[in-house]
Amino acid sequence: MHMKDSVLAQAFGLIAAMDRDLIEIVSLSLFVSLSAVTIACAIGFPLAALLATTRFRGRGFVVLVLNALMGLPPVVVGLIVYLNLSRSGPLGFLGLLYSPTAMIIAQVILITPIVAAIARQIVEDLHDEYAELFVSMTVGRWTAMRAVLWDARFSLVTAALAGFGRSIAEVGAVIIVGGNIDHLTRVMTTAIALETSKGDLPLALALGVILLMIALGLNAAISAFRFTERRVGYV
Repeated sequence: MHMKDSVLAQAFGLIAAMDRDLIEIVSLSLFVSLSAVTIACAIGFPLAALLATTRFRGRGFVVLVLNALMGLPPVVVGLIVYLNLSRSGPLGFLGLLYSPTAMIIAQVILITPIVAAIARQIVEDLHDEYAELFVSMTVGRWTAMRAVLWDARFSLVTAALAGFGRSIAEVGAVIIVGGNIDHLTRVMTTAIALETSKGDLPLALALGVILLMIALGLNAAISAFRFTERRVGYV
């Protein structure tokens, strides 16, 4: 018990002292995840609006594939990105392997289907409410897409937060394409795995506490946005 108390005290001591290595790892984690979420939203939201407001042959299959991609195995994504970015791969000339950019690419592939699938359901429900109004006003497809995306903006934040939560907790893909290199590609999840295997429990626990705080903060933010939606009448 004394040892556990000591490790816990050291972990909180690292957090309180704003340990340089700790801050560096957390900062890189946030940079990679926020970058990936931003790109995923830029791709996923328009795709969601297109699927929600347009009827075309094969749409059901596209939606089915999109939903299936939500469960992409991270290690498989990491392997695919690695093969493409490695020196012998088609994109090897870019020299991106074992860099934060490679980690962002892997995370974008992982979370874009999640963001798009959640956003599609949100936008489709809203579009169904406005469908008759759009028809009576002869609103064009692109105008309708912009309108429902704007009206669903609070709900879409929930989709973005879900993507961020998935991104910040990712370990399999980022360790393959990032290499877990100290001071370059070491993020919270990969650092926790490494430091635990090395026996450096205070740093691993400190990172775990911060990761848990981020998770709790995300849940609180999602609940707050849902409460806001109810107040403004979106759900």
